[in-house]
Amino acid sequence: MPHSKQLLKEVISEGDIVVDATMGNGNDTIFLAQAVGPTGKVYAFDIQQQALEATQVRLGDLYSRTELILDSHTRIKDYVPEGITAAVFNLGFLPNQHETAVITQPDTTVQALEATLQVLKPGGMITIAVYDGHPGGVEEREAVLGFARKLHAKRYQVVRYEVVNQQNHPPFLLVIEKTSRPTT
Repeated sequence: MPHSKQLLKEVISEGDIVVDATMGNGNDTIFLAQAVGPTGKVYAFDIQQQALEATQVRLGDLYSRTELILDSHTRIKDYVPEGITAAVFNLGFLPNQHETAVITQPDTTVQALEATLQVLKPGGMITIAVYDGHPGGVEEREAVLGFARKLHAKRYQVVRYEVVNQQNHPPFLLVIEKTSRPTT
């Protein structure tokens, strides 16, 4: 989603550590690798070997800025240090594939979001592209929105961006920003 990239550009600087929680075909991994520059690091997760292979090829020279991880994004804390600037989630299934049996799941997505918030630094951002037009998508959408609505308003700001003049379940963007204000 182009709007998410614009928002991310506002918070990511060269040298930052960021996460692509749902690597897919590597589009966001490439964008993030460019954004963090040669001194930054992108941790990219997917549970499908074909996603890692496709992303590695597409990265080319940017590969040195990344760590491609064949594991669930629920295990982010096992791989990623605290203090990340941003994380990107694209929910649903691996794009441009005939087989859509492997999809993100409500429970693991919420677990991954919880873990990501724990390593996100104040002022950091999570973008979540929510696609709900596939089997299981509505349940995941509701789980993610339920999770976001329960976040403490003094610690997080949650904004929803959506296109309202399209047919066939257009995706929407959910953005979670961790405030720099301490809770009282």
